[in-house]
Amino acid sequence: MTGETNLRTLLASMKPLLNEGDYVFCTINDDTDIDLKNVICTFREKEGLTVIIKQELADRLDLSYSFIASWITLTIHSSLEAVGLTAAFSKALSDEDISCNVVAAFYHDHIFVAKKDAAKAMDILLNFSKPALPAQ
Repeated sequence: MTGETNLRTLLASMKPLLNEGDYVFCTINDDTDIDLKNVICTFREKEGLTVIIKQELADRLDLSYSFIASWITLTIHSSLEAVGLTAAFSKALSDEDISCNVVAAFYHDHIFVAKKDAAKAMDILLNFSKPALPAQ
């Protein structure tokens, strides 16, 4: 099953969903006892393994973090070969001084924004799907 590649369709149909909870990015050692069922995402870098997890789990495991995020999922199935989607929404967010950390997964794009910016980010993302006003 292939995802959508047309940028106009992607922007108009992305239907952002604000997931419940607060999320953090942590670096763990290979011996950290963490159940992968509780991990949103992992990425191995030469410095260590980054995990995105719920803040409460990080607190329970005494893991350090410096950024508390809200997680927004673009619910349209976007192709990994689609061009311009990340650029379009990241520009719109940056124009409003909102930092975004993006994870492209097989089916959807996921955006992590500062918790304080979640509502404003949702408004910006929802504006992509509003029909343009007719020219006067």
